[in-house]
Amino acid sequence: MKITALIMAGGRGERFWPKSRKRTPKQFLSLTHSDETMIQSTVRRILPLVRMEDIFVVTNQDYERLVREQLPSLPPENILCEPTARNTAPCIGWGAVTIRKKYGDAMMLTLPSDHLIQQPKLFRNVLKNAIQVAQDTDALVTLGISPSSPDTEYGYIQYDMESSEGYHNAFKVKRFVEKPDLATAKKYLADGEYLWNSGMFVWKASAILREMEAHLPDHYALLTAIEQAIGTPEERGVLEAKFIQMRAISIDYGILEHSKNVYVLPASFGWDDVGSWLSVARINPADEKGNVVRGDVISVNSTRCIVQGGGKTIALVGMEDTILVDTEDALLVCAKDSAGEIRKVLEELRSNNRSELL
Repeated sequence: MKITALIMAGGRGERFWPKSRKRTPKQFLSLTHSDETMIQSTVRRILPLVRMEDIFVVTNQDYERLVREQLPSLPPENILCEPTARNTAPCIGWGAVTIRKKYGDAMMLTLPSDHLIQQPKLFRNVLKNAIQVAQDTDALVTLGISPSSPDTEYGYIQYDMESSEGYHNAFKVKRFVEKPDLATAKKYLADGEYLWNSGMFVWKASAILREMEAHLPDHYALLTAIEQAIGTPEERGVLEAKFIQMRAISIDYGILEHSKNVYVLPASFGWDDVGSWLSVARINPADEKGNVVRGDVISVNSTRCIVQGGGKTIALVGMEDTILVDTEDALLVCAKDSAGEIRKVLEELRSNNRSELL
């Protein structure tokens, strides 16, 4: 069966302000010491499995130019520009009907564009296993990350540890659970039957659309109308008219929490979802004082800081556990334990009509 990939690249990355903006969200930035952007890394590591002409990118229409610039070998028709943001279920559904229209059916690797994976060869081996499971069982397959800590920033997957049944180390999913509080996360870690929900999936286009028809029938009807218009002069008009009618809902809430045919592959391949500036300290090397710096930075008696420089020299003196991000028109100074409140800065900017900084 043909293997395709659907890469989701429509997010805003607001927790990476002021580097991540409406015009250049985080998936189009380099947040590691590599020169590659996040989306370029995502494509590069799957190319041994998927041909470039079989990769599709779903993004915001404002980012079409960025996708073309950063992925020049991607066929232009494979850039799917959403008329409006509707979360992951409509996004994935549109990708699935596009693939079904082109190929009849195909395997879909459904991946976010902004994750870090430090062991790409091991990652591809896990994907190969997931492909085999999806082909053998006609199931929805998700990749679960073996947790290394009681993290409260991830959703979790509870799985049946006795249900492998020889399916390449895949297990039946019992349930998907929300981001827990710390006490609950500690319990999950101790139980040993919970995995972090990576948001990475493998399934046949026909399988995910069958589940969508069962659990989101209104969405499926709209997607079918979009599929019928693909390749006709009415395609864009039908897309814009139908897509906006779909309720904004995630694939987790809309499909995975209801389906009875979901498997998970437990895996460890150096994964990080790079969700906030705190991730930068996890994925980049630190100096002897625990500082992670980029740019022209002079550090004096400062420890455990994250510094992203811009065009000027930054002198850091006597600072601890601080995030400092410098851009041409904005400077962020934030205590590490307040990183989750960066979005409030954007709320303040919106309320004061400072759209030039968003």
